[in-house]
Order: sequence, then C-alpha cells, then structure tokens
Amino acid sequence: MAEEDQNENNVEETTAAAAPEAAPAAEPVPVLSPKERRQKSRGDRAARTGARPTRTAEERQAERTAKREANAKRRRGARAKAREKAAATRASAPAREATPPAEPGSGRQKERQGVVVSDRADKTITVRIDVARRHRRYEKIVRSSSTVHAHDESNDAHAGDTVVVREARPLSRLKRWRLVQVVERAK
Repeated sequence: MAEEDQNENNVEETTAAAAPEAAPAAEPVPVLSPKERRQKSRGDRAARTGARPTRTAEERQAERTAKREANAKRRRGARAKAREKAAATRASAPAREATPPAEPGSGRQKERQGVVVSDRADKTITVRIDVARRHRRYEKIVRSSSTVHAHDESNDAHAGDTVVVREARPLSRLKRWRLVQVVERAK
C-alpha cells in the first residue's frame, strides 16, 4: 500500500513538473465568443464526419458561376442542334405556295339570335343572347347570357321580339351589331 501511495506521488510530481515546462511553450488560447465557438465546433464536426469543407462566399459564387456557364453551354448546344434539325426539315419539305392576303371585309360575320330587351333608343335595340352549353368537366348544362346593342335602321323590332343580329363594324361607342331580321314578334 505504501508503494502505491509513493507511485501516485511520483506520478503527481512528474505531471506537475511537466506542466510548468509545457505552459510557457504553448501559445495563449484566444477567447472566442459563443457564436464563434459554435461555428468552430460545427466546422470541426463537419470535418470529422467527412462533410464538405466550409467555403467562403467568393468560392460559392465562383462555383455557382461555373455551374451556370456549363448549363448555358449545354443549352446553346441543344438549341443549335434543334435549329439544324429544323433547317434540314424545311429543306427536305416541298415548297408551299404563299396564300394570298385576305381581301378586306371577306371574313364571315357572326350571327346570333336573341330577344329584344329594349327598343327605347332611336335606331338602336338591346338584344339579350342566351347561351346554354354543357360544362366540359361536370357535364351540367350551364346557362349564360350577354347583351349587345344592335343597329335597327327602321325601328322595326320592339321589346320581346326574337331577332337575328349580325356582327358589324363599330357603329357607335357600344353598337357592334346590325339587325338582320325579326324572327318572331312579341304577343
């Protein structure tokens, strides 16, 4: 037992003697703020686990720029290839004749049937056009209506009449339609 106490005393003396020698040779430990300590411990942990090393903002920006340039080069190549393919397709296709330009006023005007709502204005009638259609998804009949102002040169149509109107050039601020015929008179 005495030998063990003596051995422990020897060990303590050697460590105590070694400590003063090591202390002057070591550099002073910098005092870090809590935030800096956390960053350092995270960096040390990442280095131990094999994660990517921390990079500066300039290094990350350079990496982003290089990646963008590589993607741009790849896109340019794909576009050039597509242009070449389109040119080859155009060259192999037979030449088409150019269609002549349409003559003014040669298009077909829309015709709609509706009920006259108002005929109070001179040479103008207001026509309600009702539309019933089937909904594409829900298959339910959806009813909607729109009103148009139509030109009635002879004040022929009256409220309640069923009329046919045809699309026309702008005749006034609101009038874009002309009365074609009165289909059915109101009772």
